[in-house]
Amino acid sequence: MVRVTRDEAFEFLDRTARGIAEMFGPACETLVQDMGDTTHPILSIYNGQVSGREVGSTQDILGSDKVLDAATLSNDFVNLYATTPSGAQVKSSTFHLRGEGFDLALGIDFDFTSLAYANRTLMGLMSADADLQSALWSGGAGQLYQIFEECLTALGKPAEGLNKKDRMRLVALMDQKNAFSFRKSVPFVASRLKVSRYTVYKYLDELAAEKAAARKE
Repeated sequence: MVRVTRDEAFEFLDRTARGIAEMFGPACETLVQDMGDTTHPILSIYNGQVSGREVGSTQDILGSDKVLDAATLSNDFVNLYATTPSGAQVKSSTFHLRGEGFDLALGIDFDFTSLAYANRTLMGLMSADADLQSALWSGGAGQLYQIFEECLTALGKPAEGLNKKDRMRLVALMDQKNAFSFRKSVPFVASRLKVSRYTVYKYLDELAAEKAAARKE
C-alpha cells in the first residue's frame, strides 16, 4: 500500500480537479475540500461560477453552511441531483481520499441547466398531436370513405352487386390509392363489401402475389 502525505494527496486531487474542469468546460465545477473539518472548507476550486463559491467557503452546493456529522463526512456521494441558490440544475458527486491524519475530497458539480432547456425545446419540436394518416381519417370514414366511393363508382356497380372479380378489382383500385395504409381500413372495407376481414386480407395477398409475379417477368 502506497502511503501519501496530506500535501501529496492535495496536490493529486487538485491536479485532477483542474483537469476535469478543463476537459468538461465552464459548466463543470470541481473542488477539493477538507472533509476532516466539520465545516468542510474549500481548499481549491475551478469554475466556481457554477455555485458562486470560492476558496475558503464552507458552503455546500446547496448554499448551506451546515456543519456535517461524522457519518455524512465519511460518505462518497455519486451522481446526485441538486439545485444551487441561483436555480441552476446540477449533478453532484463527492469522492474521498483518506490518509493518516487527513480526509480530503474531490467534488464535481456539473451544471446541466442549459441541457435541460435544450431537451425541452427538442421534445417540443419533435412532438406531434397525431399521425397524419389518423388525422385524415378522423371523425368516421372520412378520407377512406371517399376513396371507397370513388373506386366503387369506377366499377359502375353497387357494393351489393359485386362478384368476387369485382371485389378484387375494387380492392386493387383502393390499394393503388394507398387506402390500406389507413388504420382500420380492412375492417371498413370488409364491412362495406359484407365479407370477412380474412377475405379482404386474402384479396390483398393475391394482389401482392400478382405484383411479385409481374416483376419477375
